[in-house]
Formats: sequence, C-alpha cells, structure tokens
Amino acid sequence: QVQLVESGGGLVQAGGSLRLSCAASGRTFSRNVMGWFRQAPGKEREFVADISRSGNTNYADSVKGRFTISRDNAKNTVYLQMNSLKPEDTAVYYCAADTDYLRRVGVKAAYWGQGTQVTVSS
Repeated sequence: QVQLVESGGGLVQAGGSLRLSCAASGRTFSRNVMGWFRQAPGKEREFVADISRSGNTNYADSVKGRFTISRDNAKNTVYLQMNSLKPEDTAVYYCAADTDYLRRVGVKAAYWGQGTQVTVSS
C-alpha cells in the first residue's frame, strides 16, 4: 500500500500563489508517476498535472504556464506550485500515484490522498 498525504491548501485572493505538497509513504514504486487532480463542487474530478520519476511532466491546458509540478525523489514528495490563481481554480486538490501517467489513467489511478481545499476569492 501507498499512503499519500497532501498539505498546503488554503484561501488566497485571485492572482495569488499557493504551493501544495504530497508526501508518499509505505510501499513505493521505483517507477511511480505522481501528480494532482482537482474536483470543484458539482463537477467531475479532472487531471491537473503529473510527473514521472525522471521528471517528464504533463499539464492540463487550463493550468499551463501558471502551475508547475516538481518532485523530490529522495523524499518521495511531489509539489504543485500554483501562481496567478483564478476563482475557477477553486477545488479540492487530490494527490495521486500510479505506475502509468496520470493523464492516461485518470480517476482509475491506483492511489489517492484525502484531498486539500484550495479556495481562490475574486
């Protein structure tokens, strides 16, 4: 089993920044992909970004140029730096992990965190 614990959510004004962290513990894969999804009220969970162990990244079009995903393999931790935040970025952000790219597996990803709330006020 893999446990994922997110931190760093909160309330921020539009145009502001937040940094999310996700620490993985337990059984970890040597080739795991880690990343983020988000779910706004009344909407389906959607892919945000992912990163392979070697550093290959993918982003949703809606966050390209504003969000940056990174990881520290020694700490089994992935980060999501969110800049120029918009009210439409408001959602619960979930960390996820899988052996395949999260953009490909979507909500069928193997492991999930409990989620952290991000609220962007206008």
